Amino acid sequence: MTPSRFSRPSPWLVTGGFLVSGVTHLVRPAVFEPLIPRALPAPRAIVYVSGVAELVCAAGLLTKARWAGPASTAVLVGVWPGNLQSALDATAQARRSGGRSRDVAQAAALWARLPLQIPMIRAALSTSHPST
Repeated sequence: MTPSRFSRPSPWLVTGGFLVSGVTHLVRPAVFEPLIPRALPAPRAIVYVSGVAELVCAAGLLTKARWAGPASTAVLVGVWPGNLQSALDATAQARRSGGRSRDVAQAAALWARLPLQIPMIRAALSTSHPST
């Protein structure tokens, strides 16, 4: 493997993540409802729509559709506020629990997840094909 192989994350990372997450959104929407920022209405509907969007993007990435990279990037940017809300809520829970180890670990993991979306966005963008 050449060093350039490691310079760009694989689009398969995004595809796999979207497949797993999209199915989970549809099968267990309650898992994702707390991630919906409280200022938005109809959290269950938003969870379903975002799950469908993830599955559509995964299909597009699998088939190398021209629109899949930009659409996947938009989905990743669009769900980032939910991930931020989740980290904020977990931090508040850790404070309420007096710093219980499990709550602190969960908050730390959720905060660590936020910058991990950057390589996923980069991978999604790498699937974009220039217009001909």
